Amino acid sequence: MEDKITVAHVQLSSCCGCLISLVDTYEKFLDVLNSIDLVYCQTLMDAREIPEADVILVEGAVCLEDHHALEVAREVRKKGKTVVALGACAALGCITRFAKGGQMPKPVQGSFSSLTEIIRCDMAIPGCPPSPELILGVITALIKGDEEYLKPFRRYAVCKCESCGCDLIINVVNKSLCMGCGICSASCPTRAIEMVDGRPVVSPQLCVKCGVCSFQCPRIEI
Repeated sequence: MEDKITVAHVQLSSCCGCLISLVDTYEKFLDVLNSIDLVYCQTLMDAREIPEADVILVEGAVCLEDHHALEVAREVRKKGKTVVALGACAALGCITRFAKGGQMPKPVQGSFSSLTEIIRCDMAIPGCPPSPELILGVITALIKGDEEYLKPFRRYAVCKCESCGCDLIINVVNKSLCMGCGICSASCPTRAIEMVDGRPVVSPQLCVKCGVCSFQCPRIEI
């Protein structure tokens, strides 16, 4: 019997949406649990220290004023053979880029950065949250060692592409690269992109900088 890969889930500054997205797969999630050895997950088990693991999924951005969060990020890189930035907050910063502090009478400014800017990540999964199928696809590919499937996720972890829908306009539409396929609009989780006369139009008020449009666009080399 082959040894199962050990997997850990670490949560930083996030809304738990990525973990909820994974659990929403129900029966398929149970099949995945039977194929891996889940050694750490703050939500599902009482574990105090992050153990060494073959794969560590990290959800959420890193608060730069939180020294503990910075230590956790460094510990993840030290103990994980493969570190995966799970979701847009960990991969790109996402909505935490808009953070202006807490809700106290005298809110303190909070600065956030993506995990990929703090430590070297081996892969990144886009989305706010990523679809259950996408998360399961990556985990299944890791179990099977399917490197062909994992290639775009490895490139996404080190790419320097911008995450805002407005940057998609600058880098694709304004350079006459857009072919009007509409994938960016169809994949946007907040419906911030509307196709008008065969070209995407972005609403800055709805865009949360999740980066899905850039990841899905066939005209951007990631």
